Amino acid sequence: DFEIWEKASDLGGCWRDNTYPGAACDVPSHLYSYSFAPKADWLYKFAQQAEIHQYQRDCANKFELTPYIRFNKTVESARFNEECHTWEITDHTGECIQAQFLITATGQLNRPAFPNINGIDIFEGPIFHSAQWNHDTDFSNKKVAVIGTGASAIQFIPEIAKQAKEITLFQRSAPYVIPKPDRKYSEWETSLYKNIPLLLKLSRLKTYLLFESRFVAFASMRWLMPLMQWQWQRFMKKEINDPKKRNQLTPDYTMGCKRILISNNYYATLNQDNIEIVNSGIGCINENAIIDKIGNEYSADIIILGTGFTATEFLSPMTITGINHVNLNNVWSKGAEAYLGITVNQFPNMFMLYGPNTNLGHNSILYMLESQIHYTIKATQSVLKEKHKTINLKQDTQNQFNQRIQHQLSGSVWSDGCTSWYKTKDGKNTVNWPSFTFRYRKLCKQFSLNDYTVS
Repeated sequence: DFEIWEKASDLGGCWRDNTYPGAACDVPSHLYSYSFAPKADWLYKFAQQAEIHQYQRDCANKFELTPYIRFNKTVESARFNEECHTWEITDHTGECIQAQFLITATGQLNRPAFPNINGIDIFEGPIFHSAQWNHDTDFSNKKVAVIGTGASAIQFIPEIAKQAKEITLFQRSAPYVIPKPDRKYSEWETSLYKNIPLLLKLSRLKTYLLFESRFVAFASMRWLMPLMQWQWQRFMKKEINDPKKRNQLTPDYTMGCKRILISNNYYATLNQDNIEIVNSGIGCINENAIIDKIGNEYSADIIILGTGFTATEFLSPMTITGINHVNLNNVWSKGAEAYLGITVNQFPNMFMLYGPNTNLGHNSILYMLESQIHYTIKATQSVLKEKHKTINLKQDTQNQFNQRIQHQLSGSVWSDGCTSWYKTKDGKNTVNWPSFTFRYRKLCKQFSLNDYTVS
């Protein structure tokens, strides 16, 4: 007896929303898929947006989930009823249902972050976020201003550069960009993966172990990072001829402190004469131009915001109310935290997928999600089997877990002083998991009622 409430008219999350030109995954397709639903006929080693979205639809249909999804249902609030021991979930129309368990699967990269720039509302040309791409916009012979240099921007800039007259790129800080070992799968490869399932499993395992090994450079063996930085520098110098642009594209922070990006055509595109890079910051925007902080004016016909997402604002803008009318946003006022990123004290029978400190900088998030789902299943089965009403995480369990991972994060490359979407404004890393993914999976297999208060 369950329902899935989806705010949009289709499933897919970020792979439904991000339809900008060049949108693709930065994890190989054999690993960026469910272990229980392998796909042998991916077109590319790194799958593109449309193919991933179709894979999601196919999985929902294959496992007969689609009839349980109620589309166009935006959750406004969820309140724990202490008398009935149930969650009361209310949507944007006022409809309210009661449920014994509440599982949130809202992701971290679903709410676009819009910059607070003076004059942004008076710009007369098309202006839109990369996650809300305007496909009716014609870039032919136009001056395009791009704000932001994140994972989305490095994918769409090479595509719009094929049409635009000029591109002005406003970057707050330069990213590290390394080559993307992407290619199209041949017919004979696809045929082998289809007919010999073991080969597909071995390909997935090989990719997993390769990506997992990268974590040592982020934490325990950080002396490996200079080697990766040397490889990046060699790649950048090969692709960028202009010494001024090389200087502008050299990051001023330790490699890995922010997300490392992969692209084969980003640097080559920026090497073109019709693309200008601006590092001086944005002062304001007027009707037809962007003015930097030192007064230089850059005319623009179109502005694209590649400014990322509000990754640290978990479960916002929903209002989640737990025991004693406690508000989750207030509990998380100094930064979100949860046990295993899944459960929170004072919020009984509530489980999060992709919650605080479960994001990765080195492997596939689907591996983490399957671990979280496994833990949630064991927890709910335990409640039902023992005929309990609720389980509420103990505060000591939550505190000890989060003290441990914050200590681990303090010694990682993510704490080297840079500003990134991994951190809150106060500098707390509420996003990344600070260890190997197999360690996280082991922890998620160890569900114990001793960590909870049972009613």
